[in-house]
Amino acid sequence: MTRDEIQLIILHLLKQNPNLSQRDLAGELGISLGRAHYCLRALIEKGWVKAINFSRSPTKRRYLYQLTPSGLSEKAHRTRKFLAKKRADYEALREEIKTLEREIENGELLPKQDKP
Repeated sequence: MTRDEIQLIILHLLKQNPNLSQRDLAGELGISLGRAHYCLRALIEKGWVKAINFSRSPTKRRYLYQLTPSGLSEKAHRTRKFLAKKRADYEALREEIKTLEREIENGELLPKQDKP
């Protein structure tokens, strides 16, 4: 998974649930806690996510991660870009499948028999 894909997924997850911890994000993404921290920090530094101290947390160490207006805009932009790429991938795969099906129908994939 690329850094951009991870960041997009984090933006989606935090939009759905700002209460997620870094550990929760790491688990959802299947990445290390350190990598989740690094990616989340990058989003905060870009101004796309705001970390708000969660006052009801007993240890006062929990944060709510809220998408900023620029974060919402970036999420929309990246989602459109991601969707366009996936559609292009889908079309290419569909064409490849059609080609393979034609080759099977025409017997092009069968081994050639040695003629006596």
